[in-house]
Amino acid sequence: MAMMRLRREDPRIVGAFRLHRRLGAGGMGVVYLGSDRRGQRVALKVIRPDLAEDQEFRSRFAREVSAARRIRGGCTARLVAADLDADRPWFATQYVPGPSLHDRVAEEGPLRAADVAAIGAALSEGLVAVHEAGVVHRDLKPSNILLSPKGPRIIDFGIAWATGASTLTHVGTAVGSPGFLAPEQVRGAAVTPATDVFSLGATLAYAAMADSPFGHGSSEVMLYRVVHEEPQLHGVPDALAPLVRACLAKDPEERPSTLQLSMRLKEIAAREAQGLPTSRPPAQRDRTEHTTGAGSRPTERYTERSTQGRAAQGPPARSDGSRSDGPRSDGSRTGGSRTNGRQSAPPSRPNGRPAPSSRPGAARTTSTGRRPANPRLLRQRLFVFVVVTLVVALGIAAAQALQG
Repeated sequence: MAMMRLRREDPRIVGAFRLHRRLGAGGMGVVYLGSDRRGQRVALKVIRPDLAEDQEFRSRFAREVSAARRIRGGCTARLVAADLDADRPWFATQYVPGPSLHDRVAEEGPLRAADVAAIGAALSEGLVAVHEAGVVHRDLKPSNILLSPKGPRIIDFGIAWATGASTLTHVGTAVGSPGFLAPEQVRGAAVTPATDVFSLGATLAYAAMADSPFGHGSSEVMLYRVVHEEPQLHGVPDALAPLVRACLAKDPEERPSTLQLSMRLKEIAAREAQGLPTSRPPAQRDRTEHTTGAGSRPTERYTERSTQGRAAQGPPARSDGSRSDGPRSDGSRTGGSRTNGRQSAPPSRPNGRPAPSSRPGAARTTSTGRRPANPRLLRQRLFVFVVVTLVVALGIAAAQALQG
């Protein structure tokens, strides 16, 4: 996180914390890097003077800090201390080292699908804890996500508000960031946990594309696109695109819950990290799927290949590693023995040709692929042929005798 020197007008001590650097400034105030007497570092935000004079803002700010104290989870910056009655109210959270997601993408470009899914899964799990505390962040965006060595952390709950609050303005100040606001925020409707899901979807799209799913432009143009136009997700990997699009649904009811989102993103992250192949099976395997009803399974059809020494190779392998014992296209079966109901491959000689079967009476195949005739069957056929020939000859002789 970029740090800047303190300016002349900046305080040096706030509460029990000594301020060292500026971390940034926003619509509500300035964020400083501070530390206490024990050396614990904090990110301390001091509210702007004009907002500090507004009693309604102070009341809301007090409720927000109270809600932030209830958040439990490893994916958020823990609230350390706050002073709601100071001339300029402030609150301090645990300091999180590491760049923001915005800075990481700006420096290194789009993240891998596995990394985007892993970050999204952790953030979804963190939002579950946030929402269970009755809080909606309302400004989830890449610059409010820090990539610490222990995982991503959600920061800046300064504009967080309880579920059901109106969202378009906050004491006359625009709330949220165009391009990451949910449509209901733009319309000034009530916020719900689904509001943060929309912002998370836009954030994950940004991480995968290095660009906002609603493009660029003025605040008015961006807000119009969020409400009326569909997001552009051409650069989002196929593994993530359907889920990100679901998060960016205009209707909050159509978006997945944070729990569903966390579980699904964990699955995607695990699959992408393993690098499971997505290409077609090997050339010799022609896989076709038949959907004959619920519970049907895909079947596989294997193409025949004319290769030398096929008899030695045995029948084609099934997908489970066993060999087929069904009839071949020429009507013959392999000459191997059966073991546990499966047809085993015949033993082969050193020259690659199959050895004769050890089973008595087992038929052997010739080089032409046909079985030699059975000697007993040949004798029977020869006997029948001789008998028929004699009968015909005798019949001819008898006929000639009668004519003479």
